[in-house]
Amino acid sequence: MWNLSFEPPQVVQARVLATLPDALRLRRASDWAHANKPGQVVDSFLEGPAFDRAGNLYLTDIAHGRIFRLTPAGQWQAVAETGGWPNGIAIDRDGDLWVADYRRGLLRVRPAEGNVEVMLGHRNSESFKGLNDLHFDLRGNLYFTDQGQTGLHDPSGRVYRLRPSGQLDLLLANGPSPNGVALDPAGQVLYMAMTRANAVWRAPLLADGSLSKVGAFRTFFGASGPDGLAVDAKGRLVVAHASLGGAFVLNARGEVTHFVRSPAGSTVTNLAFQPETSTLVMTESQTGTVLHATLPDIGAPLWSHADAAGH
Repeated sequence: MWNLSFEPPQVVQARVLATLPDALRLRRASDWAHANKPGQVVDSFLEGPAFDRAGNLYLTDIAHGRIFRLTPAGQWQAVAETGGWPNGIAIDRDGDLWVADYRRGLLRVRPAEGNVEVMLGHRNSESFKGLNDLHFDLRGNLYFTDQGQTGLHDPSGRVYRLRPSGQLDLLLANGPSPNGVALDPAGQVLYMAMTRANAVWRAPLLADGSLSKVGAFRTFFGASGPDGLAVDAKGRLVVAHASLGGAFVLNARGEVTHFVRSPAGSTVTNLAFQPETSTLVMTESQTGTVLHATLPDIGAPLWSHADAAGH
């Protein structure tokens, strides 16, 4: 049952915005492909869409450890190589890219020079399982997921918050594959995609910053599960699904109101609103394609585009 009106969700047909050029496709074996796509040669696996103030769209290539910039004119530029498996990107107010890298931890990349700096390679003396995605709130707190190979067989994935002071808070330690992470516009509810549970969890944030009454907000089906998340200005949650060929738009009750359908492959892994617009971009990783579609409302404000007061 998609919603209590018992009406099918409205289908929004996405369109191709850009496709990774052949010159940037690496048709060679990689350790990531060997572990995640055995027997396949994966020339790219796009993820992590994030816009800067100039309208550039940054993307990661997990399979080959690269970060790309797609300019408003449609030009692809190689920005950096992390030496690991970069996944999600969040941009700070200075325009630096914070990258969740599965192998190397939390990185900061200065796109003008391509410099890569490890900001957090471990928690205390314990290695991360494998970081996946991240999101800044409007006060500069960075929420990120530590997914690794967790799942229903091993629900030990973690969700952290890194405060501007440098304090690291462990918010949740029993996630079956925590992936995308997002906050409602008021910053009072944390959403977490639990890929192997095929569900999105909802967690109210208490005044002291801890989580309370974590519950399943929406469940799905399929060979994979929810991946990247984004929120619009009215609090709707947009969920990329990595095996169902699109993204689902959920209202405040968890009902599916829209389905954004991919015209390319079915592996829609991550998404982001173009700031101050209702344009949603999505990565279709199987084909190395960036998609876009128009949704009912604009995206929620981002810290990367906020002023010093967080507006």
